[in-house]
Amino acid sequence: TIDHPNQVWECDITYLRMKHGFMYLVAIIDVYSRFVVAWGISNSMDVGFCVETLERAIKTYGKPEIFNTDQGAQFTANAFTKVLIDNGIKISMDGKGRFLDNIFVERLWRSVKYEYLYLNLPEDGIELYHGLDAYFHHYNHDRPHQSIKGVPYKRYLDHYPKAA
Repeated sequence: TIDHPNQVWECDITYLRMKHGFMYLVAIIDVYSRFVVAWGISNSMDVGFCVETLERAIKTYGKPEIFNTDQGAQFTANAFTKVLIDNGIKISMDGKGRFLDNIFVERLWRSVKYEYLYLNLPEDGIELYHGLDAYFHHYNHDRPHQSIKGVPYKRYLDHYPKAA
């Protein structure tokens, strides 16, 4: 049973199209509160932007007990798993083809695309970054969420440990 923040985090990458090109979005979500603890965008699927996002999440919100991803190359790369191992975080990976194992971050992708991206297709990466920044602030602080009794996630922020 997941019963507190920083117990399990989920992470995934999705493809985002723009009017001119595309970018990749990586996000880390706390399963208990559905709070997006960190996100980043890149024009390539290189592991570097995933590692940077993970390190920023840990620095800002502390470390989870368990970190769940799919078996994508970025998440199985030594550079990524080393950050988890060095921080004493248990690694959990979905079975091949089992996207429902990572359902909370998959649900986040649906929200991002239908509530922001498809309504406001950005021109370029700079516009995408600023749009996502505003969207995730709204998602974390103002948007009501059915899974936590219709309240915004900000109610749960006091429960997160302060990182060093």
